[in-house]
Amino acid sequence: MRAYPNWPWRAPRGSAAARLHPEEAHHHPRTQSNLDLSAQPATSQPAVAAPRPRRDNDRRAAPVGSGFGFSWNKAAAFGLLSVGLACLCLRLFPAHLRPFTPPLDRVPNTTTLAVPPTVAASSPTATAKLAAKMTTNSNGASIARVYADVNANMPRSYWDYDSVNISWGVLENYEVVRKIGRGKYSEVFEGINVVNYQKCVIKVLKPVKKKKIKREIKILQNLSGGPNIVSLLDVVRDNQVSSDSEEDCMSDRTSKTPSLIFEYVNNTDFRSLYPKFQDYDVRYYIYELLKALDFCHSKGIMHRDVKPHNVMIDHEKRKLRLIDWGLAEFYHAGTEYNVRVASRYFKGPELLVDFQEYDYSLDMWSLGAMFASMIFRREPFFHGNSNSDQLVKIAKVLGTEDLFDYLDKYDIELDAQYDDILSRYPKKPWHSFINADNQRFVSNDAIDFLDKLLRYDHQDRLTAQDAMAHPYFAPVRQAAQQNSSSAA
Repeated sequence: MRAYPNWPWRAPRGSAAARLHPEEAHHHPRTQSNLDLSAQPATSQPAVAAPRPRRDNDRRAAPVGSGFGFSWNKAAAFGLLSVGLACLCLRLFPAHLRPFTPPLDRVPNTTTLAVPPTVAASSPTATAKLAAKMTTNSNGASIARVYADVNANMPRSYWDYDSVNISWGVLENYEVVRKIGRGKYSEVFEGINVVNYQKCVIKVLKPVKKKKIKREIKILQNLSGGPNIVSLLDVVRDNQVSSDSEEDCMSDRTSKTPSLIFEYVNNTDFRSLYPKFQDYDVRYYIYELLKALDFCHSKGIMHRDVKPHNVMIDHEKRKLRLIDWGLAEFYHAGTEYNVRVASRYFKGPELLVDFQEYDYSLDMWSLGAMFASMIFRREPFFHGNSNSDQLVKIAKVLGTEDLFDYLDKYDIELDAQYDDILSRYPKKPWHSFINADNQRFVSNDAIDFLDKLLRYDHQDRLTAQDAMAHPYFAPVRQAAQQNSSSAA
């Protein structure tokens, strides 16, 4: 298939076969073998450009229908035999060849590379550039720049949520007061603990796969006590459950679905709260959100659904909590993850172009999209009508040249639908979004911070820890230091 819309000033990229047989080329996954094992008589074909050198895990299809003669090639025969033996070994000895299999995802296919000490000692800039280069291998694979090995260095029990141990609470200790929200996977109620008369939030989970429920509970357990992470207080289940087996409870599709009990936050809807913010409020709450993100990333966890709806703010107490960990996942370097995560307006480009080896930096794009809507007073900032239109909306702001550089770097092919909807766009200057209503929020530091978050290339985005050190948050850090000094 074509990698780009059919523009005269940019030649289509990819092999000759990819251009001749776009349907077949599009559906070859990265890890699928593209060997044609059937001998066919040679056929004549039109003259085409020579294909680029193939890679072992290339997703582009082999030239379907291209024949070859019957002359026997010993090297080719040995190669085919080797592939067959390798497949047999994978069948017979999976435990020896696969140290672990991340739940619900595929086996990692890259390894972490350390920055040489000679370079690390030279300059921070040189170290950062080399680190970014080394986190992308020759096959277009990618690993996180930070916290890449957190789960690899943890015992399996830390990230294997299928074996999570749930301590069930007493359902009768809680009563529902009123419904306060609903989502794709749950309904949310304000509740009260009738034992201590404390308000709480009751999240009643809809019937989903038991692994998804266990994953959310395990992640919340691992993040317990973290800064600005919503606290999981209890997990209860319907008292009609007749079996003491956790497996029976988790597999039932109706009344036995668990409910999660969370701390209560007196939240104000962001649509009415954000317009009341002053410049310092935006800095303060984004900084508080970064604390939560850096903490969960340091624990080897991606949130994958950062958006205003999942950021609870009690403005009177200046308290922020990051909620809804139902889409969160443990990060394993090189693993291919589901791209059907995050809400459309906050999806990173990697999701929209079907790049599965994403990492924590996905959360940083979502944060950037949220920040842009706050300072420019434009909610949402990228307002696409569909996933494909969402990428077009992003391209109209960030331009298409950087987009195609990103696709080239990671060997990504755009879907054919973009041929008709994606034109050539220049990059818009951030200052062009300033108007009389938002100018008090848009400083040079704010623009610089935003620009370092909203990058096509996920490897180029600020990490949460780096973001907290940005000059934009100097007033927040200074105020925190003064408060700690006065408290002492």
